[in-house]
Amino acid sequence: MSAAARRRFIPFLALAAFALAPGLARGQVPAGSRPDAVEEGPATAPVVVDGEVLFRVRGVSAYNAETRARAIAARIRAAAADASVPATALTTVPGERSTEVVMGNYPIMSVFEADAVLEGFHREDLAGAFAARARTAVEAYRRDRAPRNLLVGAAAALAATALLAGVVLLLRATGRRIDAGLDRRFGRRVQSLEQQSFRIVQAERVFGMAHATLKSLRWLVAAGLGYLYLSFVLSRFPWTRPTANRLFGYVVTPFAIMGSALLQYLPNLIFLLVLVVVTRYVLKVMSLVAAGVERGTISLAGFEREWASPTYRIVRLAVIGFAAVVAYPYIPGSESPALKGVSISFGVVFSLGASSVVGNVLAGYSLIYRRTFKIGDRVKIGDVVGDVMEMRLQVTHLRTIKNEDVIVPNSAILTSHVVNYSTYAAGAGLILHTTVGIGYEVAWRQVEAMLLMAAGRTEGVSATPTPFVLQTSLGDFAVNYELNVYCRDPHAMASVYTALHRNIQDLFNEYGVQIMTPAYESDPSTPKVVPKDRWHDAPAGLEDKPPGVR
Repeated sequence: MSAAARRRFIPFLALAAFALAPGLARGQVPAGSRPDAVEEGPATAPVVVDGEVLFRVRGVSAYNAETRARAIAARIRAAAADASVPATALTTVPGERSTEVVMGNYPIMSVFEADAVLEGFHREDLAGAFAARARTAVEAYRRDRAPRNLLVGAAAALAATALLAGVVLLLRATGRRIDAGLDRRFGRRVQSLEQQSFRIVQAERVFGMAHATLKSLRWLVAAGLGYLYLSFVLSRFPWTRPTANRLFGYVVTPFAIMGSALLQYLPNLIFLLVLVVVTRYVLKVMSLVAAGVERGTISLAGFEREWASPTYRIVRLAVIGFAAVVAYPYIPGSESPALKGVSISFGVVFSLGASSVVGNVLAGYSLIYRRTFKIGDRVKIGDVVGDVMEMRLQVTHLRTIKNEDVIVPNSAILTSHVVNYSTYAAGAGLILHTTVGIGYEVAWRQVEAMLLMAAGRTEGVSATPTPFVLQTSLGDFAVNYELNVYCRDPHAMASVYTALHRNIQDLFNEYGVQIMTPAYESDPSTPKVVPKDRWHDAPAGLEDKPPGVR
C-alpha cells in the first residue's frame, strides 16, 4: 500500500476504533475477554454538536474531560457559523508536542501524545480522524441551518401538528361512538342482570367501569401520539434536536437495555427452558407411575398402594428443589444483593412462622408410612370416635356417628394414642363388650346363659368365634359380668351395642332377674345365697357347665 493510500485509510480505521474506544476507556470489557485483562482507564467525555456525538476526549486534573469536550464543541460551532470559511479548510497542523486541528483562523483542538496512547494510534492519525469527524459536523451544522431546510422542517412541523389535531379529534369522535354503541348493545342485558341479581350487580357501576376503561385507553393512545409528535417536531430543527434525542432515548434506552440483557442472558435462558422441559416430563412420568401403583396396575414388592400419592409428593418436591438449585445460578440477577436479601428474609420468616406447619406435615407423612390408619377406618383419637374421611399433610378429617366433621392436627395425632377399630375387624373380628352387675342371689351359670342368649338374638354379632362371658370382679353387692361378642363391621358398633343392650334387658326381664341389686343397710334374716338345688334352674339346664360359658 502506498503512503498516500495509507494516509487516506488510517483516518477511517481510527474512526472505526472510536466506536469501541469509549467503552474501553470506561472500563467495559468486550464479550468473551478476561475481566482481569483490562484495567480501568482515565475518564473521558463526549464532544457533542447538535445532539450528535463526534468523539470522546480525555482530560487532566486541572482541565477535566467534560470541560475540554464542551470547549471543543463550542469551537466547532463557532467555526461552522462562519460561512466564509469552507469546511474543506479544516485540517491538521503537526507540532513538536501536539498536533493542532484548525479550520482557517479557528483553532479547534490540540491532540497530544497521551490522547494517541489512550486510543492506540499515532498522534497524526488520531488528529486526522478527529478532523474528519469535525469536518462532517461542520457540514451538517451548516446544512441543517440553511433557510431551505429550515422551511422544510417548519412545513413538516405544521403538517405533523395538523395530523395530530385530526387524529385526536377522530379519536374523540370514535370514543363517543363506541360509548353510545356500548349503551345500545349491552344496556338491556345489564339491566336484566341487575334485576336477576337483586341489585347486587348495579348497571351504573358496570357501565362506569366500562367507560372508564375506554377513556383510559383513549388517553393512553393520545399520550403516545403526543410523544411521537414532540419527538418528530423537535428533531426537525438543529436547536431542539438534542431534546428530541433525549425524548427518544427515554423510550428507546430501556428497550435497548432489555434487549442487550436478553442477548447476554440468551444462553442462560435456553438452559433454563431445557431444564424446565426436562423437569416437567420427569414429573409427568413419575405421576403416571404413582397413579399406576395407586390403582394396582403396577405392583412393587413391599410398597403399599396407599403410599403412592404421598411418596410422589415427596419425590416431586425433591425434583423441583433440585431443579431450582441447578437453575439458580442461571437466573438473571441471581447474584444481586437485592435478591439475596429477599431470599434471606423469606428464609427467616419461613423458619419462624412455619414451624407448626412443618411439624404437622412431617407428622402427616409419619402417619401414612406407619400405617396407623387409612381412609374409611373407624378410629378413636383422644375422645373422638369417627371414620377417617380425608388425610392431608397437616390435618386429618374424621366424621363421627353424629355426622360431625372433626379436624385433628397431625402433630396431635402423633403425640396421642390412636385406637383403630378396623384393623382386625375383617379378620379375627372386633370384640364388643358390655358389663352388667347381678346380685349374689342369682346363680352365675344362669346369668352367663342369659347373656349368651342375648348375644345370640343380636343381629350383627358373629356366631364364630362364639361369644364368651368374663366375671370381672366380685363387688360389695353384685357380681360384675362382662359379655364379649365378635363383630365384623366396625361401622355398626353403635347399632350392635344398642341391639345387644335391648336383648339383655329383655332376657333378664323374662326370667325375673334384676340387673342392679340395691344396696342394703343390715344383713337379712336369711343369707343371700343360691341353694344348690337351684344352681341349674332354667335356662341354665342340668349340665354342670352350660355350652359357650368360659
